Amino acid sequence: MYAERASRLTGAVVWTNTPTEPEPGRVLPDGCMDLLWHDGRLLVAGPDTRAHLTQGTPAPWAGVRFPPGTAPALLGVPARELRDRRVDLADLWPAARARQLAARVNAAADPASGLEEAALSRAAEAEPPDPLLRRIVAALDAGRPVAATADELGIGARLLHRRSLAAFGYGPKTLARVLRLQRALALARAGTPLAETAARTGFADQAHLTRDVRELAGVPPGELVGVRG
Repeated sequence: MYAERASRLTGAVVWTNTPTEPEPGRVLPDGCMDLLWHDGRLLVAGPDTRAHLTQGTPAPWAGVRFPPGTAPALLGVPARELRDRRVDLADLWPAARARQLAARVNAAADPASGLEEAALSRAAEAEPPDPLLRRIVAALDAGRPVAATADELGIGARLLHRRSLAAFGYGPKTLARVLRLQRALALARAGTPLAETAARTGFADQAHLTRDVRELAGVPPGELVGVRG
């Protein structure tokens, strides 16, 4: 069973998941990165460009999902190096430091709370997030074209691409597609017909929406939202 709540770390989400069925799960691209706990270990989930299939073993997971662009400063690793990967924290940090943090999380009342405390501690030590990254996400999430976003921010297309690779793990065009996927699914899950969802989220038509969702999520939108047509 999956549950989540807002974190005390601004914009982040604390979640837990204990699969009840032996079938694989499907984690969709969302532009975020996660600090994970599983079986006493700490891992980092990088930004996905395609759906990540998880093993359906009945073992608990916990995580803190960081908003797009914020995790690299906390973890000290550019997002592009973790794209489409799940990596042990000990492979990114000095082993002793990673073991110390894992011990703190394991000693907490529950792993999710321990992860949240670790994230808050790292955020207190790190530089605050670059406000430019938040503006990039806001513009792309509003459906602004990449070129227009670069012009409005006054940074040019090349710099926007470089900043996006380091902060989000992929270029602004891919980030825009991922954010549009999430907007479309939110509308469809709220009961908006797929044709209307496509029009409201910037797709050419419903067929375009279906192709894009299938490419990013691995299945058609109806399978994700439980609707037809």
